[in-house]
Amino acid sequence: MAVKNLEDLFVHSLSDIYSAEKQLTKALPRLARASTNPDLATAFETHLEETQGQIERIDEVVDSLGIKLKRMKCVAMEGLVDEGKEVIEAVDKGPVRDAALIGGAQKVEHYEIACYGTLCALGKQLGYTDAVQLLAQTLDEEKATDRKLSMLAEQGGANEEAAQAA
Repeated sequence: MAVKNLEDLFVHSLSDIYSAEKQLTKALPRLARASTNPDLATAFETHLEETQGQIERIDEVVDSLGIKLKRMKCVAMEGLVDEGKEVIEAVDKGPVRDAALIGGAQKVEHYEIACYGTLCALGKQLGYTDAVQLLAQTLDEEKATDRKLSMLAEQGGANEEAAQAA
C-alpha cells in the first residue's frame, strides 16, 4: 500500500491493528486452554471479551470517519501468535508453560500499546477527536491487561514451582 500522507498512514495502521485483533480473537481461547493457572486462563478469557469490544470500537471509528479499511494481514501479530503456538507445542503443561505464555502475551500487549499509541497520535494530528477518544479507551485497556499480566508473573507461585522444577 502506498502511504502518501498522514491519513493514509492512519488508515493503514488502523487496518493493521484490525487484522491483529481479529487474529487475537482466534488465539486467546487456545491460550486459555493451554494455561494451568486458573487466574491466567481467566485473564485470557477476559481479554477475549475486551478484544471483541475493541474490534467494535474500530468499526465505530471506521463508520464515524467514513473510511474503508484495507484488506491486509498483520504479519507482526501472525508471528506473535505463531510464537504462542510453539510454546504450547514445545513446553509441557504446567508453571513453566504458564510463565512462557505470560511473556508471549505481554509481547502482544506491548505491540498493541504501540499501535494504539501511534493511532491516537495520528488521530490527534488529523483532528479525529471522536476517533481518538475511542482509540484511547482501547489503549487504556491494553495497558491494564499488561499490568494484570505483570502481576500474574510477579505473584511468584508459578515461577517458584518452575524454578524448583529446574
